[in-house]
Amino acid sequence: MELNGEQILPVGQQRAWTALNDIELLRLCVPGCESMTRTADDTYEATVNAAIGPVKARFHGTFALTDIQAPDSYTLRFDGNGGATGFVRGQARVVLQADGADRTRLRYVTSAQVGGKLAQIGSRLVDAAAGAMSEKFFAAFSQQLTSAGGAEGAAGKAAAAHGGLGWWGLLWAFLRRLFVKR
Repeated sequence: MELNGEQILPVGQQRAWTALNDIELLRLCVPGCESMTRTADDTYEATVNAAIGPVKARFHGTFALTDIQAPDSYTLRFDGNGGATGFVRGQARVVLQADGADRTRLRYVTSAQVGGKLAQIGSRLVDAAAGAMSEKFFAAFSQQLTSAGGAEGAAGKAAAAHGGLGWWGLLWAFLRRLFVKR
């Protein structure tokens, strides 16, 4: 399945890129995030607790960045497993584009597979849960971006040097789009 999406970030492109590379900032913004760690160059692991309708799961995931062209684009390859709840795996092409001096347009094209109970749950429940998580992430992320030092702290500078990524926001936006009826 292939999905396209877009999000306007309330900061310039370089600052948006830095924030998307700040693992501590992202950890604070992702609903239910227990941990987020760098395991190798451009490779990360994370654990997130999520509830989708009556199903609650602890998802463990790995994410790797390829085709990095800072501060413009990258490809994110992801594989998340929630045990008996199911899995999600695929890739997203992410492009950042300046939209004025203080706004950045984040666009993505995602192709993914979803399986297990996650694929069997009614789309309305999945849509509601994923939509709520996505909205919470982007609200928290935008607030952090506009607060003093949100993307410019020591963690942001260190993560930018190592090529991290705001993949959780993309994953939740993808899940929301995956289960929206058109």
